[in-house]
Amino acid sequence: MVAHVARLILAVVLVLAGACAPGRAVADGSSRHTLAIAGLERDYRLYTPVGVQAPAPLVVMLHGGFGSAEQAERTYGWNALADREGFVVAYPDGVGRAWNAGGCCGRPARDGVDDVGFVGAVVDDVAARLPVDRRRVFAAGMSNGGMMAYALACGSDVFAAIGPVAATQVSDCGSPRPTAVVAIHGEADQSVRADGAPGAGIARVDGPPVADVDAFWRRVDACDAPVVDVAPPVTTSAADCAEGRGVTLISVAGAGHQWPGSQPVREGADPPSGAVDATQTLWAFFAAHPAAG
Repeated sequence: MVAHVARLILAVVLVLAGACAPGRAVADGSSRHTLAIAGLERDYRLYTPVGVQAPAPLVVMLHGGFGSAEQAERTYGWNALADREGFVVAYPDGVGRAWNAGGCCGRPARDGVDDVGFVGAVVDDVAARLPVDRRRVFAAGMSNGGMMAYALACGSDVFAAIGPVAATQVSDCGSPRPTAVVAIHGEADQSVRADGAPGAGIARVDGPPVADVDAFWRRVDACDAPVVDVAPPVTTSAADCAEGRGVTLISVAGAGHQWPGSQPVREGADPPSGAVDATQTLWAFFAAHPAAG
């Protein structure tokens, strides 16, 4: 009996070891993973559609302040889109429900948490579990998560394109690698104001105007003059750039601090605008802008 139990335990150990071995695909659907980074145990969720083709594009979705990986997975509709379009999605968890985006926010900024390093490690861990198309690795983020997406573009060479929503750039960005950028912002956002004035709320976000951030990335990416399309309540400024990159700013009149087209995050939060499906819009941009080369 003891020998039988021992064999069963050994079989379970071998199965688990094989499932976690580099190069082996994780189970379809949602799974949770833990990494040890700089003395901290850090978690992320991973969504793998059934039958996804390898190598697969990867979207890293960064939750907003006070959010979480679970909340981001539930709220923004990425999994359903991944099923239709054939990509995988990683949802990292920030320390204390926030990210160190280079000047904001919360405990990660106070403690100097290396979130650029953590998110890069998440990408590497996903790539060790299943084949990832390294030319098609993208970062999307809401609010503080959007600021973190800018920090990733400023401080790493991992991402072909980023998609910040309801965010501004607060990180030092002295010598960024050219990166495609699509930003979505509500003109009535009082938490991260489009005009760059200090925002309401605990963080009192005080970054540059979103139009200035857009112009900054057009310079970095060596872009042509933008083409502006006005279809109220949405204004789109889109520029074609060197080596197939692009920089686009989508402004939504009347929209507050929210992810357009999503489910409400919590009671009392700004209701999401229905004028834009942010998730679909970001993915369409990502799909059209792989890394050069």
